[in-house]
Amino acid sequence: MNRNQKIALGCGGAGCLGLIVLAIAGGLFWYFASSSTTNRNRNYNFNVNTNTNRSNSNSNLNSNSNASSSMSSDDKHRLFQAAGMTKDSALIQRVLKKIGFMTDSGATTSNYEEFVKEHFTWALKNTQFVMSVNTEDKARAYVNEHLD
Repeated sequence: MNRNQKIALGCGGAGCLGLIVLAIAGGLFWYFASSSTTNRNRNYNFNVNTNTNRSNSNSNLNSNSNASSSMSSDDKHRLFQAAGMTKDSALIQRVLKKIGFMTDSGATTSNYEEFVKEHFTWALKNTQFVMSVNTEDKARAYVNEHLD
């Protein structure tokens, strides 16, 4: 092996080692920067088809809030997460009605937006559950088991 080949091997090894160090440093920076910041401005877009027929809103809100009052916040988040993973809009609407965030007429309730904001924090803290329903089939099975 001549001198130029030795230099090339050394530079290649140093370059790979440098990339590994940079990747680890970047990962640590991202982790600590994201966990230490509590007040952030985030934009989340959720598309929900709603019916703006307000004549039935009050009676529907009452029936939905009664159905959801027995569920814990954690149970609501689990059901919401699993329903979203199914990508089945009819099932998602059934879940939203069950947990009290959609009326029978299809309108979302006033506290739905706050719940969605809280859900992102919940999902970050409950990654093990999120990973347990990471396929449409697993998510659908969870929803079917816990919906009624």
